[in-house]
Amino acid sequence: MPYISTDDKYLTVLNLFTTDKPENQDRLIQEMRKIVDAAAYDGWISSTVHSGQESPGTANFIQWRSGEDLEARYAGEEFKHRVMPLFTEITTSIRLLQNEIVYTQRHPSQGDAVEIAPDRGDHTVIEIFKTAEGDQEQLTAELGEGQSWLADVPGYRSHSVFRGLRARFLEGAFAVVYSQWASKESHDAHRRLADAEKSAARRASEARIAALTTEHDWNSYRVVHTRKAGE
Repeated sequence: MPYISTDDKYLTVLNLFTTDKPENQDRLIQEMRKIVDAAAYDGWISSTVHSGQESPGTANFIQWRSGEDLEARYAGEEFKHRVMPLFTEITTSIRLLQNEIVYTQRHPSQGDAVEIAPDRGDHTVIEIFKTAEGDQEQLTAELGEGQSWLADVPGYRSHSVFRGLRARFLEGAFAVVYSQWASKESHDAHRRLADAEKSAARRASEARIAALTTEHDWNSYRVVHTRKAGE
C-alpha cells in the first residue's frame, strides 16, 4: 500500500477531475482503474484512485520516481490520443498537479507513516491553495507546522502538505493539503465550527493562511483502488 513520507523523494502527481453527472464519475473510476491495473511505466511507483464525495469527480494520487519519467508518460501516444481525449469528453475540468511532499503530521493513533488504502475507510479531503509566487514557501509552512493544533481535533487522522512544482491546466503557484478524517461528520464539524468556539491558535493560523491565499477549493473523497509497481 502507498505511504506518504517526507523521507521519500518521489514526485507526487495529483490528477483531479470534476464532472457534472454521477454516471460520468462512475465511468471515470472505471477508466482510471483500467489504467492503474495495466500500469508498467518506467519510474511509476504507485497510483491510488479516489471517488468524489462532496461533489462529483475523482482524484488519482500518483507517485513517480522523477519528472522525466512522468514527461515520458505524457509524451506517449496512448496518453495523448486515448487517455486525454477520453477524460476531456467525460469531465468538466482537469488539473494535473506535480508536487513535492514537504510536511506530514499524524494523530498518535495513526502509526509512523501516512498510509492510503481503500480498507482504511478514511474520509479524505484534498484542498488546493493558490498563492503568489513569493508567498508559496510561507504558505506551505503555515499549512504544515502552523496547523499542528489539528492533532487535537476530534476525528483528525493526518494531514500532508505538498508544494506545487508545476501543473497542466492550473496557472501560478500553489500548495496542496491531503488530509484524512475518521468520518464525514468529524470533518464537517471541524470545518463548520463557529469562530467563537475556535482556539486562539486556530484563529491565528487561519488568518495567516487566508492572507497568503489567492484562491482555494476542495473536495472530499473515498479511496476506492490502489496498486503499486510490482503488484
